[in-house]
Amino acid sequence: MKKLIAYFKAQRDSALLGGALVLLILAMFHPTVPIKHNIYTYLLVADISQSMNAIDMTIDGKPASRIAHTQKLLHEVVSSLPCGTKVSVALFAGASVAALYNPIEVCNNFAAIQDTIDHLDWRTAWSGNSRIRESLFSITRIIRSFPEAAQVVFITDGEEAPRLHAFNTRDLTNFQGADGWLLVGVGSEKGASIPKLSEKNQLIGYWSNDSFALQPGIAQISEQNIGTRDDNVASGEQDRFISKHNAEYMKTIAKEVGSTYIYGDNVHTILDAMKKQKPARRDVAPFDLSWILASLAGLFLLAAYFSKHPIKQIGEALKLYRKNTVRKLQSKNETAIAHDNHF
Repeated sequence: MKKLIAYFKAQRDSALLGGALVLLILAMFHPTVPIKHNIYTYLLVADISQSMNAIDMTIDGKPASRIAHTQKLLHEVVSSLPCGTKVSVALFAGASVAALYNPIEVCNNFAAIQDTIDHLDWRTAWSGNSRIRESLFSITRIIRSFPEAAQVVFITDGEEAPRLHAFNTRDLTNFQGADGWLLVGVGSEKGASIPKLSEKNQLIGYWSNDSFALQPGIAQISEQNIGTRDDNVASGEQDRFISKHNAEYMKTIAKEVGSTYIYGDNVHTILDAMKKQKPARRDVAPFDLSWILASLAGLFLLAAYFSKHPIKQIGEALKLYRKNTVRKLQSKNETAIAHDNHF
């Protein structure tokens, strides 16, 4: 009877191991099944203006610039998106936004998207100004040029440069198309001075207060005659312009265009907000089965390894381990005693 039970147990273990092997081989081919579900497409816009070089954020407890924090957020966002999601990365500077490519699928192009994020740099900017309100119109033009609808995730410190006044504040009353957009704020309320860097990223000084004020003259109301800024560095610490994240201003913009504002202190806040955005469309898309097959293979291996009472077997294994350990220690002690007696 015992031999018969042992035989069936051996066959059971062989069947489980064989099944696990088959499942792992199938998982290697990444099988999919067509399932109808929501398809999400995102335009991830990163502010690369010079105020994003201000160091008032932290990464792993260490001081970090706003743009470095933005890169970390974008890396984590893209890593968390499910396969089938499409993403485009865009840059904001001056009064316009430039998309680097049409939306591409995240899993097939994961390395390329992450590489794009790695290379976000203020030196790519085509203008020293930063016109948040004006940039929204540029985003709508980009969205209309895409082959499919896309939701916007715009990460910025909200710094308007030069400062706004009655004549250069773009009216957003009749702005349309921002329903569901996500405005993500970075930077601190305390703020920090903005470093002025050379083309080799070497610190020259810090931007002065005059750098963010329009030059005297006729009120400038367009990008073509928006005015120039004082290009001199601050003469002293008291003359440095302190860039602060103005959450109230960002909330005002979001309210005017019908979008949502959140503070981007961590990726979970952003992902939770992105889940509430509308999908680009609902369509049939492949659902990857490889992770399910791999999980089943793991369960088969565990079932083959453990007996009907795995906890009991673990206890026996621990007892055997302790017994072997004691034997090794006794053997070492006997060897040591013999060595001392020899001398």
